[in-house]
Amino acid sequence: MDSSSVPDGSSFLSLSAALSYGIASMAMVFINKAILMQYSHSMTLLTFQQLATALLIHFGRKTGYTKAKAVDITTAKRLLPVSLFYNANVAFALASLKGVNIPMYIAIKRLTPLAVLVAGFVSGKGKPTTQVILSVILTAVGVIVAAIGDFSFDLPGYTMALISVFFQTMYLVLVEKSGAEEGLSSIEIMFYNSFLSLPFLLFLIIATGEFPNSLALLLAKSNSFSFLFILVLSLVMGIALNYTMFLCTIVNSALTTTIVGVLKGVGSTTLGFVLLGGVQVHGLNVTGLVINTAGGVWYSYAKYRQKKTKPVKVLSDLESHRK
Repeated sequence: MDSSSVPDGSSFLSLSAALSYGIASMAMVFINKAILMQYSHSMTLLTFQQLATALLIHFGRKTGYTKAKAVDITTAKRLLPVSLFYNANVAFALASLKGVNIPMYIAIKRLTPLAVLVAGFVSGKGKPTTQVILSVILTAVGVIVAAIGDFSFDLPGYTMALISVFFQTMYLVLVEKSGAEEGLSSIEIMFYNSFLSLPFLLFLIIATGEFPNSLALLLAKSNSFSFLFILVLSLVMGIALNYTMFLCTIVNSALTTTIVGVLKGVGSTTLGFVLLGGVQVHGLNVTGLVINTAGGVWYSYAKYRQKKTKPVKVLSDLESHRK
């Protein structure tokens, strides 16, 4: 069957998957920022999000709504290091949002392709195209320029965001090298990530002193409808983001997911100047963000051209715009 005979339903599913991922990804950044402005215990928030995901999939499997397989010890051992890197990335990303405004957060997260290229060079991977190299350099230059003009510069927040980029890179490299997630459905990957992360996260919230203070603050705010609404929304959207991202990748491709992530970043950067505050507009900061965004768009175009001219597996930053 040639491509022209693909039914309209498939095209609709592909478009819906891409749109749903873009909307969920954009919304999640603002929802996380909103909840962290009222509830600063980011590690506890991530624990709640992962617990909600694991419980939902578990009950879905028990009631027959999902086809996820039961926990397999061999698979769990294979996915454990992947899950740790994945959750470390999300944990540091959430922590950075407490001090970094949304436009700068998105700009810093766009450094992931540069980090992936450096990691690939160190591990002996083939040299990327000139356009890919130049685009990620432009992205990095944009971050530096924007940071110089950021009047709300927060060193701990910037540090957390950069550490998040490191762990995200390690996650992507590990998945690529090990093939740990091959043969698993998107829901099964979500479940293992959530299930395996819980002991690690529980240890962290106790070791860092978040618990029991985080629980006391949660109980104190439990009579606020607006807080509970945002908290529940963050839990639901955390699940929705994971699912739509994997769905977009399965229905379309990793490249499509990356491009949607970049386009989402453009919208989030623009909205970030007017929503939730925390942004002091400065010409140098805006110039840097424009350069950074242009680098991100150029990177997506370069990867698209690379895919067209050389149909090999794209080792892209699949989750570079997740949180």
